[in-house]
Amino acid sequence: MNLWQLTILVAVIENKSFSKASEAINLSQPTVSSHIKELEEHFKCPLLNRLGKITEPTRAGEILYRHAKEILALGKKAEDAILDFLGSLKGTLFIGGSTIPSGYIFPKLIGPFSKQFPDIHIEMTAGDTSAIIEEIKKGKIDIGIVGAKTNDPLIVQEEFIKDEMRLIVPSDHKWAKKTSVRCRDLFSEAFIKREKGSGTWQTLLKSMENAGFDANHLKTPVAMGNTVSVIQGILHHVGISILSPIAVQDEIDKGRLKALAVKDMDLSRFFYMTTSTKRSLSPISRKFIEFARLAR
Repeated sequence: MNLWQLTILVAVIENKSFSKASEAINLSQPTVSSHIKELEEHFKCPLLNRLGKITEPTRAGEILYRHAKEILALGKKAEDAILDFLGSLKGTLFIGGSTIPSGYIFPKLIGPFSKQFPDIHIEMTAGDTSAIIEEIKKGKIDIGIVGAKTNDPLIVQEEFIKDEMRLIVPSDHKWAKKTSVRCRDLFSEAFIKREKGSGTWQTLLKSMENAGFDANHLKTPVAMGNTVSVIQGILHHVGISILSPIAVQDEIDKGRLKALAVKDMDLSRFFYMTTSTKRSLSPISRKFIEFARLAR
């Protein structure tokens, strides 16, 4: 048994497939199968059940999987500690962000960080807040920046950047010359809804509830899964919506969209630097967080 065999076992179990695991770790499927066979011969028991297209661990496989994750994490920690001692920061940093952080916050950080630390390779994942938090819990992402707070005990968050969301309307909308509208006015217009896991949508729901309004009564004929789609929907008069000005500043500068305050609603929120409580931060992760704090 060796670390590479454990890495392959973890990949197969987490991808639930030999073929998907082989793609994830850049090995041929026969090679993956061979390593799993060697592990099963070593322990003298089956570790995986091949149920058609889905591969699941046996009871023994589940036990080995849990220990393999700990062993691999400890091995990575030892490697990072030695590199830190030698003053050499190199390796891969896995980051992830919800829509605004992945599209607008991380890109501004990655460029200067990479120039300062050229031996660090960065891989970024984009998704909604709930998806990024799940990937952090699984250990697939080291650091996330998301737009909503979670009470999950496996997650630790710190306030990173404050955001003041606004109602976004087309420049030819009847409210375009206003600086603000009342919360009750929103219920008279077609409103573009966001997906359930969106941090922006979670903030909107909470703000409306605090203001004494029920967001379920909004006219939401269309739901869109990302900010780019919502922006295009507003531009093409599908409806109006509440977004971060960070995401629409270019369109505002061009005069195509207008941003309005909403009376009676607190639309301020934070983007949160998000990590796992179960895993110690690597030297690379600590360096990136220190860099991001100074650059914000």
